Amino acid sequence: MSALAVTMGEPAGIGPEIALQAWMQRKARDLPPFFLIADPDHIAHLAERLGYAVPIVATEPERAAEMFPLALPVLPIGTAVIAEPGKPNPADSPAVIHAIRLGVELVHEKRAAALVTNPISKAPLMRAGFPHPGHTEFLGALAEQHTGTPARPVMMLWSEELAVVPVTVHIPLAEVAHALTAELLAETARIVARDMRARFGVQTPRLAVAGLNPHAGEDGELGREEIDIISPVLDELRAEGLSITGPLPADTMFHSEARTGYDAALCMYHDQALIPIKTLAFDRAVNVTLGLPFVRTSPDHGTAFGIAGTGTASPASLIAAIKLAARLSGLPA
Repeated sequence: MSALAVTMGEPAGIGPEIALQAWMQRKARDLPPFFLIADPDHIAHLAERLGYAVPIVATEPERAAEMFPLALPVLPIGTAVIAEPGKPNPADSPAVIHAIRLGVELVHEKRAAALVTNPISKAPLMRAGFPHPGHTEFLGALAEQHTGTPARPVMMLWSEELAVVPVTVHIPLAEVAHALTAELLAETARIVARDMRARFGVQTPRLAVAGLNPHAGEDGELGREEIDIISPVLDELRAEGLSITGPLPADTMFHSEARTGYDAALCMYHDQALIPIKTLAFDRAVNVTLGLPFVRTSPDHGTAFGIAGTGTASPASLIAAIKLAARLSGLPA
C-alpha cells in the first residue's frame, strides 16, 4: 500500500508540529498512512520540546505504510534544519525547496500516492533566490519538468460545505479587472470541470460563476465586465456542454440554500472566494491544486510563526488535507 507524502513546509512554522499532532491522532481520525519529508533529527527534537511521545523512524517511502502504526515515518532530506520555531532562517531555504522537489518526484514515480504540502514562507525563499511567485506555481513548474507537458495549476479551496476557485489569485485588487480575461476564465472553468469529474467523481459538475462588480454589474450600470467578458465565456462553455450558471451577484451566492445549486463556485478575485469559505469552514478547508498530473492538497492556513513551537496550533486543516488527498488518490481513509 502506498503512503501519502507530506512535506515539512517552513521548518520554523507550525507545519512540523501539526504533522506530529496528525500522527498522534491517526487512530482517532482514522488517517491513512503518510510519511514526512524532513530532517528526522529536527522532527525528533521538536517532538521532545513539545512533550509529544512520537517515535521517529527514518525510512524510504516503500516502508512507510508498514511503519506508520508504531512510529512517524520520516524520509530524510539529507541536510540538517537549523531554524527554531517562530524564527525562520534563510539558510534552511534549500532544504524547504528540496523537500518539495522530492515530494513531486515521488508522486511522479508512483512511490507516493499523493502529495500534501505544509505551508511555506515565501520571504526567506525569495531571499535565497526562489524564482516562483508561490508554492503552487513551483509545483506547476516541477510537474512540467517531469512530464514535458505544460501544467496550468488552479487553486481550489474545498470543504464539505463549499468549494471555491479564485480565477485571479495573488494580485492587487486594483489589477483584477485588467487581469480578468476571457481566456483565463474559460481555461479555469474547463480545468475545474475536468478535475471535478476525474478527481472528485462528480459526473456533471455544476459550476456557479460570480460577477466581478456589485449586483453582477447591474446590466452595465455598475461595470461592464459581466457583459463584455464573463457572459460570453459562459455562453461558450454552455455550448461545450458544461453545466454553468452566472454571472451571479457574489453577495447572494454563499448562503445555505444557494450552495445546494452548485458543486463549485468560480470567483473573480482572491477575497471574493476565500472570505466565504474561511467563514464557513475555517479549520476544515483544504487547498487543492487542480490542473496537475498528481493529487496535491495543503492546509488552508499559513506558517503561523507567532504560535509555532507552543503546541497550540490546530492540526484540523492538515488532517482534512490528508484525508482529502487519500480520497482523491483512491486510498482508503
